[in-house]
Amino acid sequence: MIDVFALMGHGFAVAATPENLLYCLCGALCGTLIGVLPGLGPVATISLLLPVTFALNPLSAIIMLAGIYYGAQYGGSTTAILVNIPGESTSVVTAIDGYKMARQGRAGEALAIAAIGSFIAGCFGTLVIALMGPPLALLAQRFESPDYFSLMVLGLVAAVVLANGSVFRAVCMIFLGLLLGMVGMDVNTGEARMTFGLIELSDGINFVVLVMGLFGVAEVISNLEGASVRMTDRAKISSIWPSFKVLRGAWGAVTRGTLLGSICGLLPGAGATMASFSSYALEKRVAKDPSRFGNGAIEGVAGPESANNAAAQTSFVPLLTMGIPTSATMALMVGALTLHGIAPGPMIISRQPELFWGLIASMFIGNAMLVIINLPLIGIWVRLLAVPYRVLFLVICVVCAIGVYSVNNSSFDIYLTVAFTLLGYVLLKLKAEPAPLLMGFVLGPQVEENFRRSLISSHGDPAVFLQRPISCVLLLASVALLVSMMMPQIVRRRQEVFQE
Repeated sequence: MIDVFALMGHGFAVAATPENLLYCLCGALCGTLIGVLPGLGPVATISLLLPVTFALNPLSAIIMLAGIYYGAQYGGSTTAILVNIPGESTSVVTAIDGYKMARQGRAGEALAIAAIGSFIAGCFGTLVIALMGPPLALLAQRFESPDYFSLMVLGLVAAVVLANGSVFRAVCMIFLGLLLGMVGMDVNTGEARMTFGLIELSDGINFVVLVMGLFGVAEVISNLEGASVRMTDRAKISSIWPSFKVLRGAWGAVTRGTLLGSICGLLPGAGATMASFSSYALEKRVAKDPSRFGNGAIEGVAGPESANNAAAQTSFVPLLTMGIPTSATMALMVGALTLHGIAPGPMIISRQPELFWGLIASMFIGNAMLVIINLPLIGIWVRLLAVPYRVLFLVICVVCAIGVYSVNNSSFDIYLTVAFTLLGYVLLKLKAEPAPLLMGFVLGPQVEENFRRSLISSHGDPAVFLQRPISCVLLLASVALLVSMMMPQIVRRRQEVFQE
């Protein structure tokens, strides 16, 4: 425990440099902005900003990208409460009671509780990373190739189970992602695979090209179909600081939301959105008077906002300690680290302690920044909703084209981005969530590498995956998840949850 706090002190010394503080502030501000504006989520924004990070050192880049992620959880609640427009999917349930409170003249209370709950949950989630990171990294060092293969299979299965919409479509997306991840030269034989004779694909599909087309531009084009969001009715803010009675009523919800969100962040496929919805359902179930929900219950704001921020922080635990992304955003983080020559996994703490502990320290600093900058800037954030979305479209597309071209100075990458944009748009129309595809693309090469390495070490005996206890348990858990998805009552309950 003493070592952890000593290392945290070193992390603060690294994160508190003027350069890292600047990028932490930029990430927090940018995250708040995309949280406020409907349509642009953290996945799309991080995809668009990946080329910008190439000129930064790895720690500054990951600090800024992380700030965008957890900053978006803060920003989404502002417009959800004031104008009933959730800027982020994680703030959808916040709008139910938050906007009712605003219409009752309690907008200040709702915003303050959302900020306080988010800050507490964010700090707790960051503390979980600091305490759980080193032990999990030591445990992961005992993993061998069969164990890593089984762990990644479990992550892909969980991504299917927790994906929104049809399970069949999610499975198809996983396999499509795995296929895309195999494009390029075979590392063992040196032969080209699925390149269609194109030399530009010899090194595989560029990660930036895939995510920018599939998530960035495709999402922007899809949002153009909707009506432009304009602020027409804004609730007035009286007093920001809540009364002791309100704080006492929200304290239990903040605690439960923080604990629930911390757990959801560790689970593959769950993430901040699932945490906020689960927290709202939990608060409604434990409430003495459930009829208050939907009519301005403070617990309906405190619980979900705490849950989504805690989940946003703890989702970094499996990423940094095992190299396993638990969501599409974390898969983007894997890609960002890889582009900077960093392999996330159990050795990152011992080989690059400045990056690990500096990132954790920056999360404490970033959460404090978000509380300080959010409440004074509420008026500015809300006024941004008056800007028609179509005005931003051309600017975003031009920036995307410049960013993609700057990666390899290749016009082929721009054409490939257009192709993935069309694919992403078609997937959105088919209601096939592209997040499992990204998980498959990121984990695909590692799945293949560990699978082949396991068979080589066992002389081709597939029983090696069942002979190791860790691998066997993980595979059994994967099978149990798949079998559970075939049970009619589970299928019905899953559909009800996503409809809610």
